[in-house]
Amino acid sequence: MEIVEVPHPLVAARLTIMRDARTDNAAFRAALADLGAMLIYEAARDLPVENFDVTTPVAVAEGRRLADPPIIVPIIRAGLGMVDPALSMIPDAQVGFIGMARDEKTHEPVPYLEALPEDLAGRTVFLVDPMLATGGSLIHALRLLADRGATGITVVCMVSAVPGVEAVRDSGLPVGRLVTATIDPSLNEDAYIVPGLGDAGDRLYGPRNIDLSDL
Repeated sequence: MEIVEVPHPLVAARLTIMRDARTDNAAFRAALADLGAMLIYEAARDLPVENFDVTTPVAVAEGRRLADPPIIVPIIRAGLGMVDPALSMIPDAQVGFIGMARDEKTHEPVPYLEALPEDLAGRTVFLVDPMLATGGSLIHALRLLADRGATGITVVCMVSAVPGVEAVRDSGLPVGRLVTATIDPSLNEDAYIVPGLGDAGDRLYGPRNIDLSDL
């Protein structure tokens, strides 16, 4: 698994806003949208293109477009915040959805939604989630994608923790790259990333109101 930690001052600036406990929901969403677009830009750097002629007001120039626009798969709830930034960069991308809640007692993911194409063989897949903590949710999502034939999956996370990175790397699942703004050193006893930025879903949308016993 290739790890790309994006070393850009604007990436660091938006990440700082998101880390700050004083940042309200609206400012957090705005910073996440900017950072999401930057990371998708980096994740798309090596996507194959096709050439075609385009007529300018003066002459004919060589144009380029993506040969195979990716399918963007957010892990919701928090991953929803990365969909619009991704589509702003790649408007012709498709979108699938995987829904998982976090059990606050066990820290394990609880799946509740799956909306994906049946066959992902040969498709370019970007799996997006703001946080990579223990790796549990991401690994579950990767298994779902692999079961549909996806290979060389690009994972895009804003904040990644060393334990989660190691878990994904050692999972044996078909991850080609991890693109992230930062890799934080550890998790606390509640499995939150340290120093991290708190619960990304809550900071985007407010506290969740899901009864996990109904899932």
